[in-house]
Amino acid sequence: MVDRLHLLLGDDDFLAGRVVTEVAAQVSAEAGQQVPTTRVRAGDVTVPELAELLSPSLFAEERIIVVEAAAEAGKEPVSIITETAGQLPDGVTLLVMHSGGGRAKAMVPALKKVGAVEHDCVAPKWPEQKAKFVVAEFRNLGVKVSSPVAELIVQSVGGELRELAAACSQLVADTGGKVDAKAVTLYYSGRPEVTGFEIADQTVTGNLAGARESLAWAMHHGVPRVLLADALAEAVHGIARVRSIGNADPYSAASELGMPPTRVKKLQAQARAWDSESIARALVIVAALNGDVKGQAADADFALEHAVARIAGLRPERSRR
Repeated sequence: MVDRLHLLLGDDDFLAGRVVTEVAAQVSAEAGQQVPTTRVRAGDVTVPELAELLSPSLFAEERIIVVEAAAEAGKEPVSIITETAGQLPDGVTLLVMHSGGGRAKAMVPALKKVGAVEHDCVAPKWPEQKAKFVVAEFRNLGVKVSSPVAELIVQSVGGELRELAAACSQLVADTGGKVDAKAVTLYYSGRPEVTGFEIADQTVTGNLAGARESLAWAMHHGVPRVLLADALAEAVHGIARVRSIGNADPYSAASELGMPPTRVKKLQAQARAWDSESIARALVIVAALNGDVKGQAADADFALEHAVARIAGLRPERSRR
């Protein structure tokens, strides 16, 4: 039997849209006909409109109600949604899209308490998280790929989940499921081989000449500036997080940090060369760079070059190779 109450927790439109499509397909398949879907925005729909949508119908006709932006709901809509969720009328499938915060954040535990099926719709922020998304996409397609291959796909395609999901499907179809680094490089021939991760590593290890050369090559070949900035920010934030655990065992710390043990070990080696003041200043630089590459700076290329130079220069002189 299809679950009737769903909590879509997060703010990514693509992930949420995918859940709505999948649930609608399941409900329609069980009903043996196309079931109508009604979408309302919590902050815009009136209380009478919402009450009518969630009220029992005379013949218990199948219908799907999607409440968007539930975090913006007022007190009365929250009350109607949570009360109805506890005992859904026959024929109603309710999907609540909630960011997890906002003035209606209490709705989240209330829906969980009454048994809502929870769907993770949080947008992955860092390149490493997007690579994990790619690995999961391939797994759902019945194909296993390594983390380096997933990172290469992220670097080649970009950070948009919709595009990454499409690329995974296309690669599986075109390679017969044999997706490796060679296949990805061949498929995206002409795309850069230098990754944002490499540039970030060169930067945080103080190799300014290498970082500048790789950055120029990547920009010349059209690597999205946002991806390059994200990789640099991930490296700096990673060092800051790992510094807090000192020389702890990488395998023990991996779960706490949400990173593979090999990544923890690498960051620990890099972190030894940084002091508190320098990493704090680097964090400020990558935070500003995030806005610069998204349109706040007149010249995103200059902003990237300047940030790389400043961060590489911040690494204490005594630690440089």
